[in-house]
Amino acid sequence: MSNDPGKSSLVNGSIMNNRREFIKQLAVGAALMPLPWLTSCTTSSSDSSGENISETIKISLAQWSVHRALEAGTIRAADFPALARQKYDLAAVEYVNGFYRDQASDEKFWNRLKSSADENEVQSLLIMIDEEGDLGNTKDAERKHSVENHYKWINAASLLGCHSIRVNAFGEGSKTDVQLAMINSMGELCDYAAKTSINVVIENHGLYSSDGKWIAEIMKQVNKPNCGTLPDFGNWCTAAKWGTTQIECAEVYDRYRGVSEMLPYAKGVSAKSYAFNEKGEETRIDYTRMLQLVKEAGFQGHIGIEFEGLNLGEHEGILATKALLAKTIKQLA
Repeated sequence: MSNDPGKSSLVNGSIMNNRREFIKQLAVGAALMPLPWLTSCTTSSSDSSGENISETIKISLAQWSVHRALEAGTIRAADFPALARQKYDLAAVEYVNGFYRDQASDEKFWNRLKSSADENEVQSLLIMIDEEGDLGNTKDAERKHSVENHYKWINAASLLGCHSIRVNAFGEGSKTDVQLAMINSMGELCDYAAKTSINVVIENHGLYSSDGKWIAEIMKQVNKPNCGTLPDFGNWCTAAKWGTTQIECAEVYDRYRGVSEMLPYAKGVSAKSYAFNEKGEETRIDYTRMLQLVKEAGFQGHIGIEFEGLNLGEHEGILATKALLAKTIKQLA
């Protein structure tokens, strides 16, 4: 148990199995209000974008940051690379597979999407994979089926020119048994992914996966160069699937300890954000402390904006997160 500000009493009701439906229910009734201090924010300057602030750490955009707009149909998933560049002046993106399920095995679609990214000078970094079966399933036949369900996304990531796919570490059973199942699944996935030079990375996403030490042990046991992590600043609730600490949670793993434990194996970093104060600081997460950990770990790569707040519009939330990342990276440079 930690002193995480997201910790309080257990949320009533059962754990949601679907991430999108879970967040939708949280958002019911939320007022989306712009922040006055963002009205003068611009996205065209390299000084404010963070792209040229550090030679080793750059800023990218995670597609989940615009999931409400995608679900409402106000933007198209196929236009995401262009959106990142033209609206936010960001040159790297992370995709979410749920917005491309119908195209999962459509090679022509992925080639077109790559062409769009190339035309906008946007680098495709990874695809986040949800709802393809539990890789920590303790029943061997079902576990192997889940592994095979991920193959098509490894192929898609390769066509896009990504470096990784992100997977979840879910499964029913004891902590030890699910961990052993994950070690087997990650070994098999990494062997398959190595054929196309793709990494397979685990994100802390709730339940056992929000225990940084537990994830680090999987990395040690698999011991393959393309096996890694995607530490997320925000998903540290060990009492619920998806792990959000935006709402109350019965048990929260210390976020700074967890990120530190996952950073030695990181192929990327996810800058989760929920809400901001009048100074532009994230109200739940100490970004200076987080980015100091990233710096001390010697991480080189992209930190992805993943805004998930309920009381701020997605556009404003992305701008606020980008500004905070850029300012903090510059201060620590």
